[in-house]
Amino acid sequence: MVVAQDGPEALDFLFGTGAHADRHSDDHPKLILLDLKLPRVAGLEVLRRLKADPSTCTIPVVIFTSSAQEHDVVDSYHAGANSYVIKPLDWDALAEVVRQIGSYWLGVNRSAAG
Repeated sequence: MVVAQDGPEALDFLFGTGAHADRHSDDHPKLILLDLKLPRVAGLEVLRRLKADPSTCTIPVVIFTSSAQEHDVVDSYHAGANSYVIKPLDWDALAEVVRQIGSYWLGVNRSAAG
């Protein structure tokens, strides 16, 4: 598991550039949990770039954010998000939601991502 601290780091990891230039860019994550409120490059822009690239467009992306704003939900789905989940505030509930997301997307769901 990789946790990016901001949008540029997420993009560098996904596309094998910058600090992650030594990573094989064809070795993609099986699932991305993406916060919309990333510093420097917003999560929505990361999503747009990810979905615009043929090498990464099939990676499932779950927007995992604190925003309950309807425009964020709509914009995320229009940009290619596969799911939108509002982060619970309680730590135990948060851990359970992450477990359920992983169980579904990595266990039950059949993905086109390699």
